[in-house]
Amino acid sequence: MTRCAQDGCTGSVEADGFCDVCGMAPLAEPPPVDPSASAGSVPATGSASAAGRASAAGNAFSPVPASGPLTASGSSPDSGGSGSSGGSGRTASRGGTRGSGSSGSARRGMLGAGLVEVPPVPARDPASAIMQDPEVPEGRRFCSRCGEKVGRGRDGRPGRTEGFCKSCGHPFSFTPKLREGEMIGGQYEVLGCLAHGGLGWVYLARDHNVSERWVVLKGMLDSGDADSAAAATAERAFLAEVEHPNIVKIYNFVRHGGSGYIVMEYVGGRSLKDILLSRRDVEGDQAALPLGQVIAYGLEVLSALGYLHGVGLLYCDFKPDNAIQSEEQLKLIDLGGVRRAFDVDSPIFGTPGYQAPEIGSQGPSVTSDLYTVGRALAVLSFPFRGYTGRHLRSLPPREEVPLFRRHESYHRLLRRATHPDPARRFQSAAEMAEQLTGVLREVLSSEDGRPRPAPSPLFGPEQHTAGTETIGLGRLDLDGARANGAAVPVLAPLEPAAAAAALPVPLVSGSDPAAAFLAELTARDAGDLAGALGAAPVESREVRLALARVRIELGELDEAARLLDELGGEQPDDWRVDWYRGVRALAGGRGDDASAVFTDLYDLMPGEQAPKLALAFCHEVRGDAGSAERFHETVWRTDPTHVSAAFGLARARLAARDRTAAERVLDSVPRISSHYLAAQLAAVATAVRGRSPDELDAAVLVGAGRRLQSLRLDTERYAAFAAEILEAALTWLRADRSPPRPGARQKILGVPMWEPALRAELEEKYRILAKLAGGQEQRYAMVKRANAVRPRTLF
Repeated sequence: MTRCAQDGCTGSVEADGFCDVCGMAPLAEPPPVDPSASAGSVPATGSASAAGRASAAGNAFSPVPASGPLTASGSSPDSGGSGSSGGSGRTASRGGTRGSGSSGSARRGMLGAGLVEVPPVPARDPASAIMQDPEVPEGRRFCSRCGEKVGRGRDGRPGRTEGFCKSCGHPFSFTPKLREGEMIGGQYEVLGCLAHGGLGWVYLARDHNVSERWVVLKGMLDSGDADSAAAATAERAFLAEVEHPNIVKIYNFVRHGGSGYIVMEYVGGRSLKDILLSRRDVEGDQAALPLGQVIAYGLEVLSALGYLHGVGLLYCDFKPDNAIQSEEQLKLIDLGGVRRAFDVDSPIFGTPGYQAPEIGSQGPSVTSDLYTVGRALAVLSFPFRGYTGRHLRSLPPREEVPLFRRHESYHRLLRRATHPDPARRFQSAAEMAEQLTGVLREVLSSEDGRPRPAPSPLFGPEQHTAGTETIGLGRLDLDGARANGAAVPVLAPLEPAAAAAALPVPLVSGSDPAAAFLAELTARDAGDLAGALGAAPVESREVRLALARVRIELGELDEAARLLDELGGEQPDDWRVDWYRGVRALAGGRGDDASAVFTDLYDLMPGEQAPKLALAFCHEVRGDAGSAERFHETVWRTDPTHVSAAFGLARARLAARDRTAAERVLDSVPRISSHYLAAQLAAVATAVRGRSPDELDAAVLVGAGRRLQSLRLDTERYAAFAAEILEAALTWLRADRSPPRPGARQKILGVPMWEPALRAELEEKYRILAKLAGGQEQRYAMVKRANAVRPRTLF
């Protein structure tokens, strides 16, 4: 069999021309497969037999990097207000323990991760950046020891730039120590001041020893401040090791006139803070940066922090002021707060509004660095009033921030990143970046309607497709339904067991001792799969998780619960146990219980589509069509490989009596999908079924006929749907809806829109259905209907 060439799929194209995993037709020119891409990769298991009406996908496995068991530690925020505790969430991790993900040092490419175009910032001419009158504004002058105001004016007189603090007697100086033309270290010529930062003046200089390049000299805020001096020394030692495209390069460290200076790369651009303020100058104080742009910045920052964490360093003081965009690149600057992860003695630098709340008692950590990124994302993406005051340690309520209401996944990501409990935040920059990238895809798709699918780092593809069945005419007691005034549905109701079987399966750990065995298993009957798993060479954790999944598909929910309780007791931080508990609850029709589990997992992994699809199914089972529609729409709009979401969205639109929207969704199922035909038949039925004559017109009827004629169907199905269209046309004509004149009559299914001709064609279709009926009762019903519509004659 031919291997499927769809991105991220490991299935095979079967004889019917469709993949046995993703359900798609093969690409015209499959891209070459890199053998190394699957090294150490193993699939997740599930069977092809879905309980209820779910179409099988075939191959039940999906690749995963060999990285140890997928486990969790800590918890995620609940689904309530910002920064709240509670819930029983887990921390999704690819490597098995907290913070064990990759360092994130690999480059993803240019700013925007290849998904969003970020406006470039022209590189600024260094000479034009020099301050003409360097001075620290009085409002920003504080004692470096006690924090009291210093150097302030009084009675109309300007404040001193040098002197002593009246509170503690500590000396202060805000005067630049270097003058234009001064030579530092025998090679750096000072050209002027660029800015004043937390650790002192920043100077522009020219390096006469290396190609006359522009460099930056960073001095001390106060040469008498021991903490500042120690920070500069620490920066020199640490940053000699740092080499990352998103971090400013440190060249040298020199001393001059009793003070130390760091020599670093000149980055000619604008800080993220300045970019935000410029936008507000034009659009008003409530303006924020576009969310896609903000997330693109966040991904670059996480790449840099992941690198630092990987070499044992913590940044400690990230904020929008400390990242500069130049052209299409972002760089972290002002690394004075960087420290080694095990350092418990050095002073800690941070900024109110960004600094994590536990810093004073526990010190900085990887999670406190990620906290600062979450706070910075919030400040850049919406008008975050009070982030240094009443919301110093929280996010505003969802109802106060329109952005949160529009982008729920982004809100949940910020809640997790800034949770007050470090154990409930993201545990590595790589983990946060993975989820943030997923959120970015979702955000962009919601803004322009273009899907942006991508393989999940945690889940395989959808195992089956649930809820695709259109109720055909041959199965309906039309007379009985009409007599009772019942509406005849287009799509069959979602069955809980089928929905549970259709959900994506968590990926298998490549380090499991049974990984190779699981990789060789192919999809088959659930009973056969259970037998194969029972005969596994080793009863590993992955084998038992797979067996729990199969027990759920077989309806053996008590046995599945026993297995999951054992697995949860052995490793409480494995989020996959909770996933299967949710699947089990859904399969048993307990929508409320399943929804609680999947909501918690949505908090844990806001960039993943699988929990959203699960929640959509849960809300359908619970009868909450509005919530089901919201989640189905998010999933389908972002990743159209989840075809179950398209049919779920169509069911929701039909429940809301929005036929046009339902048809639009069904039409969006691509031709290469093996469920394209089912979607088109549902669209035919949607156009005509149950509509009153007032809702019909010639265009609708003719369009439904043309759609049906374009499909390749067996005789019985074609006759059934043709009969439905012809019945609707007759009903419309009998209601005297101004049918066209004989010479201008349109045709429906090749038949003129004229009652005798339509009756004759409809009679023929019912007699075909009678011949093909599977039982006497159905055959009698079709003959009865054929006789009822037979054209009237005189003989």
